[in-house]
Parts: sequence; C-alpha cells; structure tokens
Amino acid sequence: MAEPIGKLDHIGIAVRSVAEARKFFEGILGARFMYEAESERAGYRLAEFDLNGLTIELLEPFGENSFLHKFLEKKGEGMHHLTFNVPDIRKKIGELKGQGVRIVDEIEWSATSYEAFISPRSSHGVLIQLGSGYPTLSNDAEWFKKKD
Repeated sequence: MAEPIGKLDHIGIAVRSVAEARKFFEGILGARFMYEAESERAGYRLAEFDLNGLTIELLEPFGENSFLHKFLEKKGEGMHHLTFNVPDIRKKIGELKGQGVRIVDEIEWSATSYEAFISPRSSHGVLIQLGSGYPTLSNDAEWFKKKD
C-alpha cells in the first residue's frame, strides 16, 4: 500500500461570485474568513475560509478568458480541486510519473515553493494540486503576513 501523498491543505470551489458564495459559507456553514487575493495573471480572485480546521478556497474568474470561466460554463459551480501539502514534492512527482500518473502544469515559484497537478484523467475525474510553500498552500505563513 502506498504512503499518503501529503496532508490536505484546502478544497478549491469554483464560484461565479465570491461575494455571493461568502454569504453561504460564512452565514450558513459558519466558516471564518481568512484572507482574499487576486491573480490578474491567472485570471481569478480567491477567498480563503477556515471551516473548523478545513480550509475552503472560493475561486471567482476575471472575465471570459479565465480558465475558471470555462470551467463554470462547462460544469457549473462546485468543487474544482483538492490541494495537498506534499513533502519532497519534486521526488514525489518523479515517482508518480514513473507510475504512469499524468502530471500537468508544473510551476517552480521559488526554491521552497513548487506545484503541479495530477490530471483528472489519472484521478477519476478529480483535479489534484500538489504543492509546497507560498503561493500554492493556503495555510502557508506568507499569506498571513501584513501586506502594505
């Protein structure tokens, strides 16, 4: 049996409007807002919430060119991905590739931050993000530093 790949960092949920979805996640489920950020380059806004130790990431597209816009048009609102904090991520990605797992969109953000995705074609329809460090991991300390 394989060792667990890592610890679940967050669940990403695609929404049309973070502001509208917030009403449900905070008002109905009791999630606590953590922070919000935008990525113009990637074409989305995100908001992070703590739900009793589980981090929920709401993702809203910027315009029709965003990959999220295309996702929402095809599948509607709902779960987009699972993200795992993976120790020794480069080694693990090599092992996965050696097992025939389809790995896509590898990005090295810094010497301590790397991310890649397991294609839904290899994981029974679930997009799985593997990561280490900031900005991939929602609970990385860098997100909580005071930004001026």
